[in-house]
Formats: sequence, structure tokens, C-alpha cells
Amino acid sequence: MTENLYDIDVRTIEGNETKLGDYRGQVLLIVNVASKCGLTPQYEALERLHERYEGQGLRVLGFPANDFLEQEPGSDAEIAEFCTTRFNVQFPMFSKISVTGPEKHPLYRHLQAEAPATRRREEMEQSLAGYNIQATEPPEVVWNFEKALVNRDGDVVCRYSPTVTPEDQELVSAIEAALTRD
Repeated sequence: MTENLYDIDVRTIEGNETKLGDYRGQVLLIVNVASKCGLTPQYEALERLHERYEGQGLRVLGFPANDFLEQEPGSDAEIAEFCTTRFNVQFPMFSKISVTGPEKHPLYRHLQAEAPATRRREEMEQSLAGYNIQATEPPEVVWNFEKALVNRDGDVVCRYSPTVTPEDQELVSAIEAALTRD
């Protein structure tokens, strides 16, 4: 088992060192994001989700990653500007990390150890195959905009394929259930 989620060091997109413990007691939706992906418009829906449930304790956390076809090539400053000017992202964004492979950030090692399966992964694998792109092998993150739902105790509830959009009723219902549990 990997370390406790709340002990994991992260860096904000502004460059400030912190720990995920700053979000203890919140429901987290952790998303690996990218600015040059066909799924990038999910930023808008993620922001709406954040705004809708923030008062109830949800925090959407964006982690830019350049692991898939180099679809996040920018610097942290460029990513922050893009997210703000293009999608008015207000949810917390973090410094670019690796979410797959040998350089994988401890956060993603933890998420994958806690929840090795990705819900509806096959949908994304089929989509990638349509572009002649070989998907990663489980339990690796399958692509940009995979989502991990973490309950208030820091337990990973589920990982969701990028095809599960922020408006998908399956995800919304799981968030609402996590928010209503103590």
C-alpha cells in the first residue's frame, strides 16, 4: 500500500508546495487534465460541477499531465493562463506531473493502488483504437481526463474513464452519495 493520501506532497500551479492534507474532510474529484486534447472541453463541465457542489464540500483538483501524445506541452504559467482565459477555471490546479509510467507521481501511484480498475475503461480503449492509439495497460491511467473520486475519509471510491463526463449521471450520483456520507 502506498502512503496516506493526505501525506502526499503536491505543488500548486503557482509553484507553492503543499500536501493533499489541505483537503482533508472534503470529497475530491482528482482529474488529470490536458490543454490540447479532444476532451479539453471537459474543463467547462468540471468547473460547473465544482461551482454546483463546492458549498457542500466537493473539490475538483486538476493535475496537468503530458503523458498522452504530449497534449499538455505548456509550462505551468501557460496552463494556468489557458485554463483561466479559455474556461474560467476556479477549481484548484496543480503543477504538471506524470500520471503513468516510471516517473508517475506518488498521487497517481496511490490512486492506482487504491482503485486498480477504471470504471468504463473499455469505452475509452475503443475510442482510442478508432484513432489507432494503443491504450495503456490497467491499472495505468487510460488517457487525459480520467477522474478519481475520493471520499471525505481519503479513500478512493472509484476511478472513471475519460468517457465518463462531469455531467454523467453515474459520476454525479457517486459525488452526491459521497457528499451526504459523514
